[in-house]
Amino acid sequence: MITEWNVGGVFMAPIVAYVILAGAIFAGCRFVLARIGLLHRVWHPALFEVALFLSILSLLVRFL
Repeated sequence: MITEWNVGGVFMAPIVAYVILAGAIFAGCRFVLARIGLLHRVWHPALFEVALFLSILSLLVRFL
């Protein structure tokens, strides 16, 4: 059963932790993709980044 976490007297939903973890993974992926030049080759970089972040987040929710 997924429950809320008490962080300093504030109850946090588990999705908050998933978003923070996905953000960290996304930052690493974005750095690597920018270094190899892939972000300059996609048609719409912002749309690609949103899709990548949502894919990472959905995989975290699914497997954790």
